[in-house]
Amino acid sequence: MTQPLQSGQALDQKWPRQTAGGKRILVVEDDPDICHLLELHLRDNAYQVDVVTNGIDGLNRASNHAYQLIVLDLMLPGLDGLELCRKLRSQSIMIPILMLTAKSSELDRVLGLELGADDYLTKPFSILELQARVKAILRRSELVTPSATSASDERIEIQSLVIDATRRSVTIDAQAVELTAREFDLLLHFARHPGRVFSRGQLLDQVWGYSHTGYEHTVNSHINRLRKKIEGVSCQVQFIETVWGVGYRFRDA
Repeated sequence: MTQPLQSGQALDQKWPRQTAGGKRILVVEDDPDICHLLELHLRDNAYQVDVVTNGIDGLNRASNHAYQLIVLDLMLPGLDGLELCRKLRSQSIMIPILMLTAKSSELDRVLGLELGADDYLTKPFSILELQARVKAILRRSELVTPSATSASDERIEIQSLVIDATRRSVTIDAQAVELTAREFDLLLHFARHPGRVFSRGQLLDQVWGYSHTGYEHTVNSHINRLRKKIEGVSCQVQFIETVWGVGYRFRDA
């Protein structure tokens, strides 16, 4: 079994780069068995994988290297996953984060989403679901790169709210609003379809890129955070409306 790095080891020597052109993923996990499982199946999908076993090394790697995704365990030595996530987002490092949580830690999952994680998986998880989540996150990231279609070259203005899809920026009353990558994707999706009602399942499918029964509360958490950020700045306007028993819609301009 390939062993993950210990603190202070030269990661680049331990994990030689692949030449298959795959996306680069950082795994931050201290359980050797889970590390091996993640590395094995991510590499099977042609991803380049770096593994560290504590939060301090994870923060250093994520702060100084280019990754397309971080797979982050919550319970870590040195610096836990929640604090690592908070530090990255406070540095405006917006690499997508897939958090791994214990099945009973609902509060930690909510806190992780509040701090800027893009998605989460509860342990134990299936390999097929892991692969689906990773592919969905990376696919969403590719849709907003500069090489994406010209459909993203747009500017949406609804009263005091301005969404610049090209720059991925949001302002209210000319004041910048800091959103995570997922929050921005969710807001942009709503703003592109004003007045249309979306169920939680539809939002999971169209914004997250997957649909799994039981994960609708992930949508609720993101919408609650998004509302606080865009409606907390300007309390006079409710941009995202709840349609009871159905889902959510963006107010029609």
